[in-house]
Amino acid sequence: MTYTDHRTLRRDLRREIAGTIGVLTDEHDFRAMRRYTSFAFDDHTTYLEHLEALLRTRARQGSHTTVTLFDPADYAEFCASTGLDPDSRTSRSRFAAALATTGPAVPYDGRPLADLLPTLVDEAVRQATWEYAATLLARLGPCVSCGEDLGRAAFARASHLLARILDTAPPGERHLVCSVSGPPETLVAALHTDDTTGRTEADESEALEFTAVLAVGLATAGPGGLVMRISGPGAPDRVHGWRLRAHRLEPLTAGEVFDAYCTDAESGDLIAPESDVDYCGAPDLGEEDGPGGAHRH
Repeated sequence: MTYTDHRTLRRDLRREIAGTIGVLTDEHDFRAMRRYTSFAFDDHTTYLEHLEALLRTRARQGSHTTVTLFDPADYAEFCASTGLDPDSRTSRSRFAAALATTGPAVPYDGRPLADLLPTLVDEAVRQATWEYAATLLARLGPCVSCGEDLGRAAFARASHLLARILDTAPPGERHLVCSVSGPPETLVAALHTDDTTGRTEADESEALEFTAVLAVGLATAGPGGLVMRISGPGAPDRVHGWRLRAHRLEPLTAGEVFDAYCTDAESGDLIAPESDVDYCGAPDLGEEDGPGGAHRH
């Protein structure tokens, strides 16, 4: 076999190796990495330009690359716990590889980095929200009366209610937002579903996060609500809403939905209603037995 054959085989093999690149998305994180002498860049814009060029080159060569968020504080902890030298390119690559399995990550799909990074940040926020909501549910512990796991029961009930909302909604593209207020912060989750093809399609990670946030609201009776906007061809958008009250979802009337959408949350001033939008009363989801019913004693 010739030397050229060896190079060709190795090039082909490199195309089958998936890579992971950790990206410093903002100036603050970039400045934190500049304290390491092995980090060669001194300008964030230049760094992003070179990173995008590298991603495009790998894509042209047929290589798959996963892009993940590189957090300098998490990196320092990683090096301290593993005994690695933080001022090392090898350590940074090992940290990025670990992030691919534990942290937020998205595949590079050829989009400009300016379009890809917001998707990556959204994924990080979604994962953090899911982890925080799951922690809150786990801390609820068992019911003192019957021993049932309260967090698990709330999650099952939230799943049931979400399924009922989607089953009773008109066909179209659905955009749902659930928010729960409470110390120390407000939890917000969004879910996009589409049943224009005759079957409901939703992102699994979005659905898990949304269900967990709704479950926190149901379990803690914290103030909050759920809004669903439905869009379809040739018809005005429809908006429905429910408020979280007394461990249940209480349907809003058409007037209450209108008031919520047409009032500035901070100033209380009126906002002009959107055109081609119908503000509709929400169906009563009921308080059935099983996973749909509230846990009461």
